[in-house]
Amino acid sequence: MRLNYTFRQLPIPLILFLIVLACKQQPTVENKAEITEETSQEEIQELESTTKTFFPGFRDVDMTIDSINIHAVVGGAGDPLLLLHGAPESHVMWRDLAPKLAESFTVIIPDIRGYGRSDKPRNGDYSKRRMAKDQIELMQGLGYESFFIASHDRGSHAARRLAKDYPKAAKKIIIMDIVPATYVWEHINRKVANRFWAWIFWTQPYPLPENLMGPQAGAFAKSAAGDDEEAGNDYAATNGTEDAFHAMCEDYRASAGIDMEHDEADADVKITVPTLVIWGKKSNTGNFDYPAIWKNEVNEVSFLELDSGHFIVEEKPEEVFEATLSFLIK
Repeated sequence: MRLNYTFRQLPIPLILFLIVLACKQQPTVENKAEITEETSQEEIQELESTTKTFFPGFRDVDMTIDSINIHAVVGGAGDPLLLLHGAPESHVMWRDLAPKLAESFTVIIPDIRGYGRSDKPRNGDYSKRRMAKDQIELMQGLGYESFFIASHDRGSHAARRLAKDYPKAAKKIIIMDIVPATYVWEHINRKVANRFWAWIFWTQPYPLPENLMGPQAGAFAKSAAGDDEEAGNDYAATNGTEDAFHAMCEDYRASAGIDMEHDEADADVKITVPTLVIWGKKSNTGNFDYPAIWKNEVNEVSFLELDSGHFIVEEKPEEVFEATLSFLIK
């Protein structure tokens, strides 16, 4: 699947120039009518259920956790498998894998807080510890104390924290296309900064990123789906609002703040859950030494490099499906 890397391939100064130029044609966040959390969520709830378009046979689940609504779709039968998405995506990113996985597992696919059809609290807790606890409470609410996890990008950061905080909850974990965020922040150099410009930009204090790039959030979210127009439109509808872009920035700000504090506090604690780490050699993260980094994090870990970019699940669904099934059932 061809993916649009409009915001990923240009040099940082040119990117910022283009963003500023584009924003001159649109009102800033401060000049627009304020969108409240309630209004934003009402608009999302008006969207058609994804079970009709992407997940036939699945059902919608909405659960109040930490005073916010977490949305998920659930389907299949067998051992529970939690699928966690990345940014700027939602549970829709699993559309090609979930129906096949549902033949072997009960598949639970939430929108993590701040994304998709889940709530986007303006002043909420976006630490990966809180996101991990969201998933624990969601799964317990569905009757599951332990489960498998497959995750990508931001979802993988939450899965990593879940494995540390709740080692008995996860049976096995698949992590896709990340190295721990703390490792990235501690190894910033010119080369890393050029590849991870978005991390640096999105973590700047409010409202700089929101004002500059917020008006382009819909186009940015849509680009994650490549040439899948239907999925792209759904990403734009749920992750292209002001509240959604602000939530994403808060997610990244947490990675450069409170998440690092949590990592420093238990840096000596290794993940004991069997883990498969997959990455794309064409991804921005592809130049990291995955085996060396993750062997310091996990006791029992295996590795798989795929010929893909960052959006592995959408670019290489067959390869990811085969690797997921093989790892989880062996």
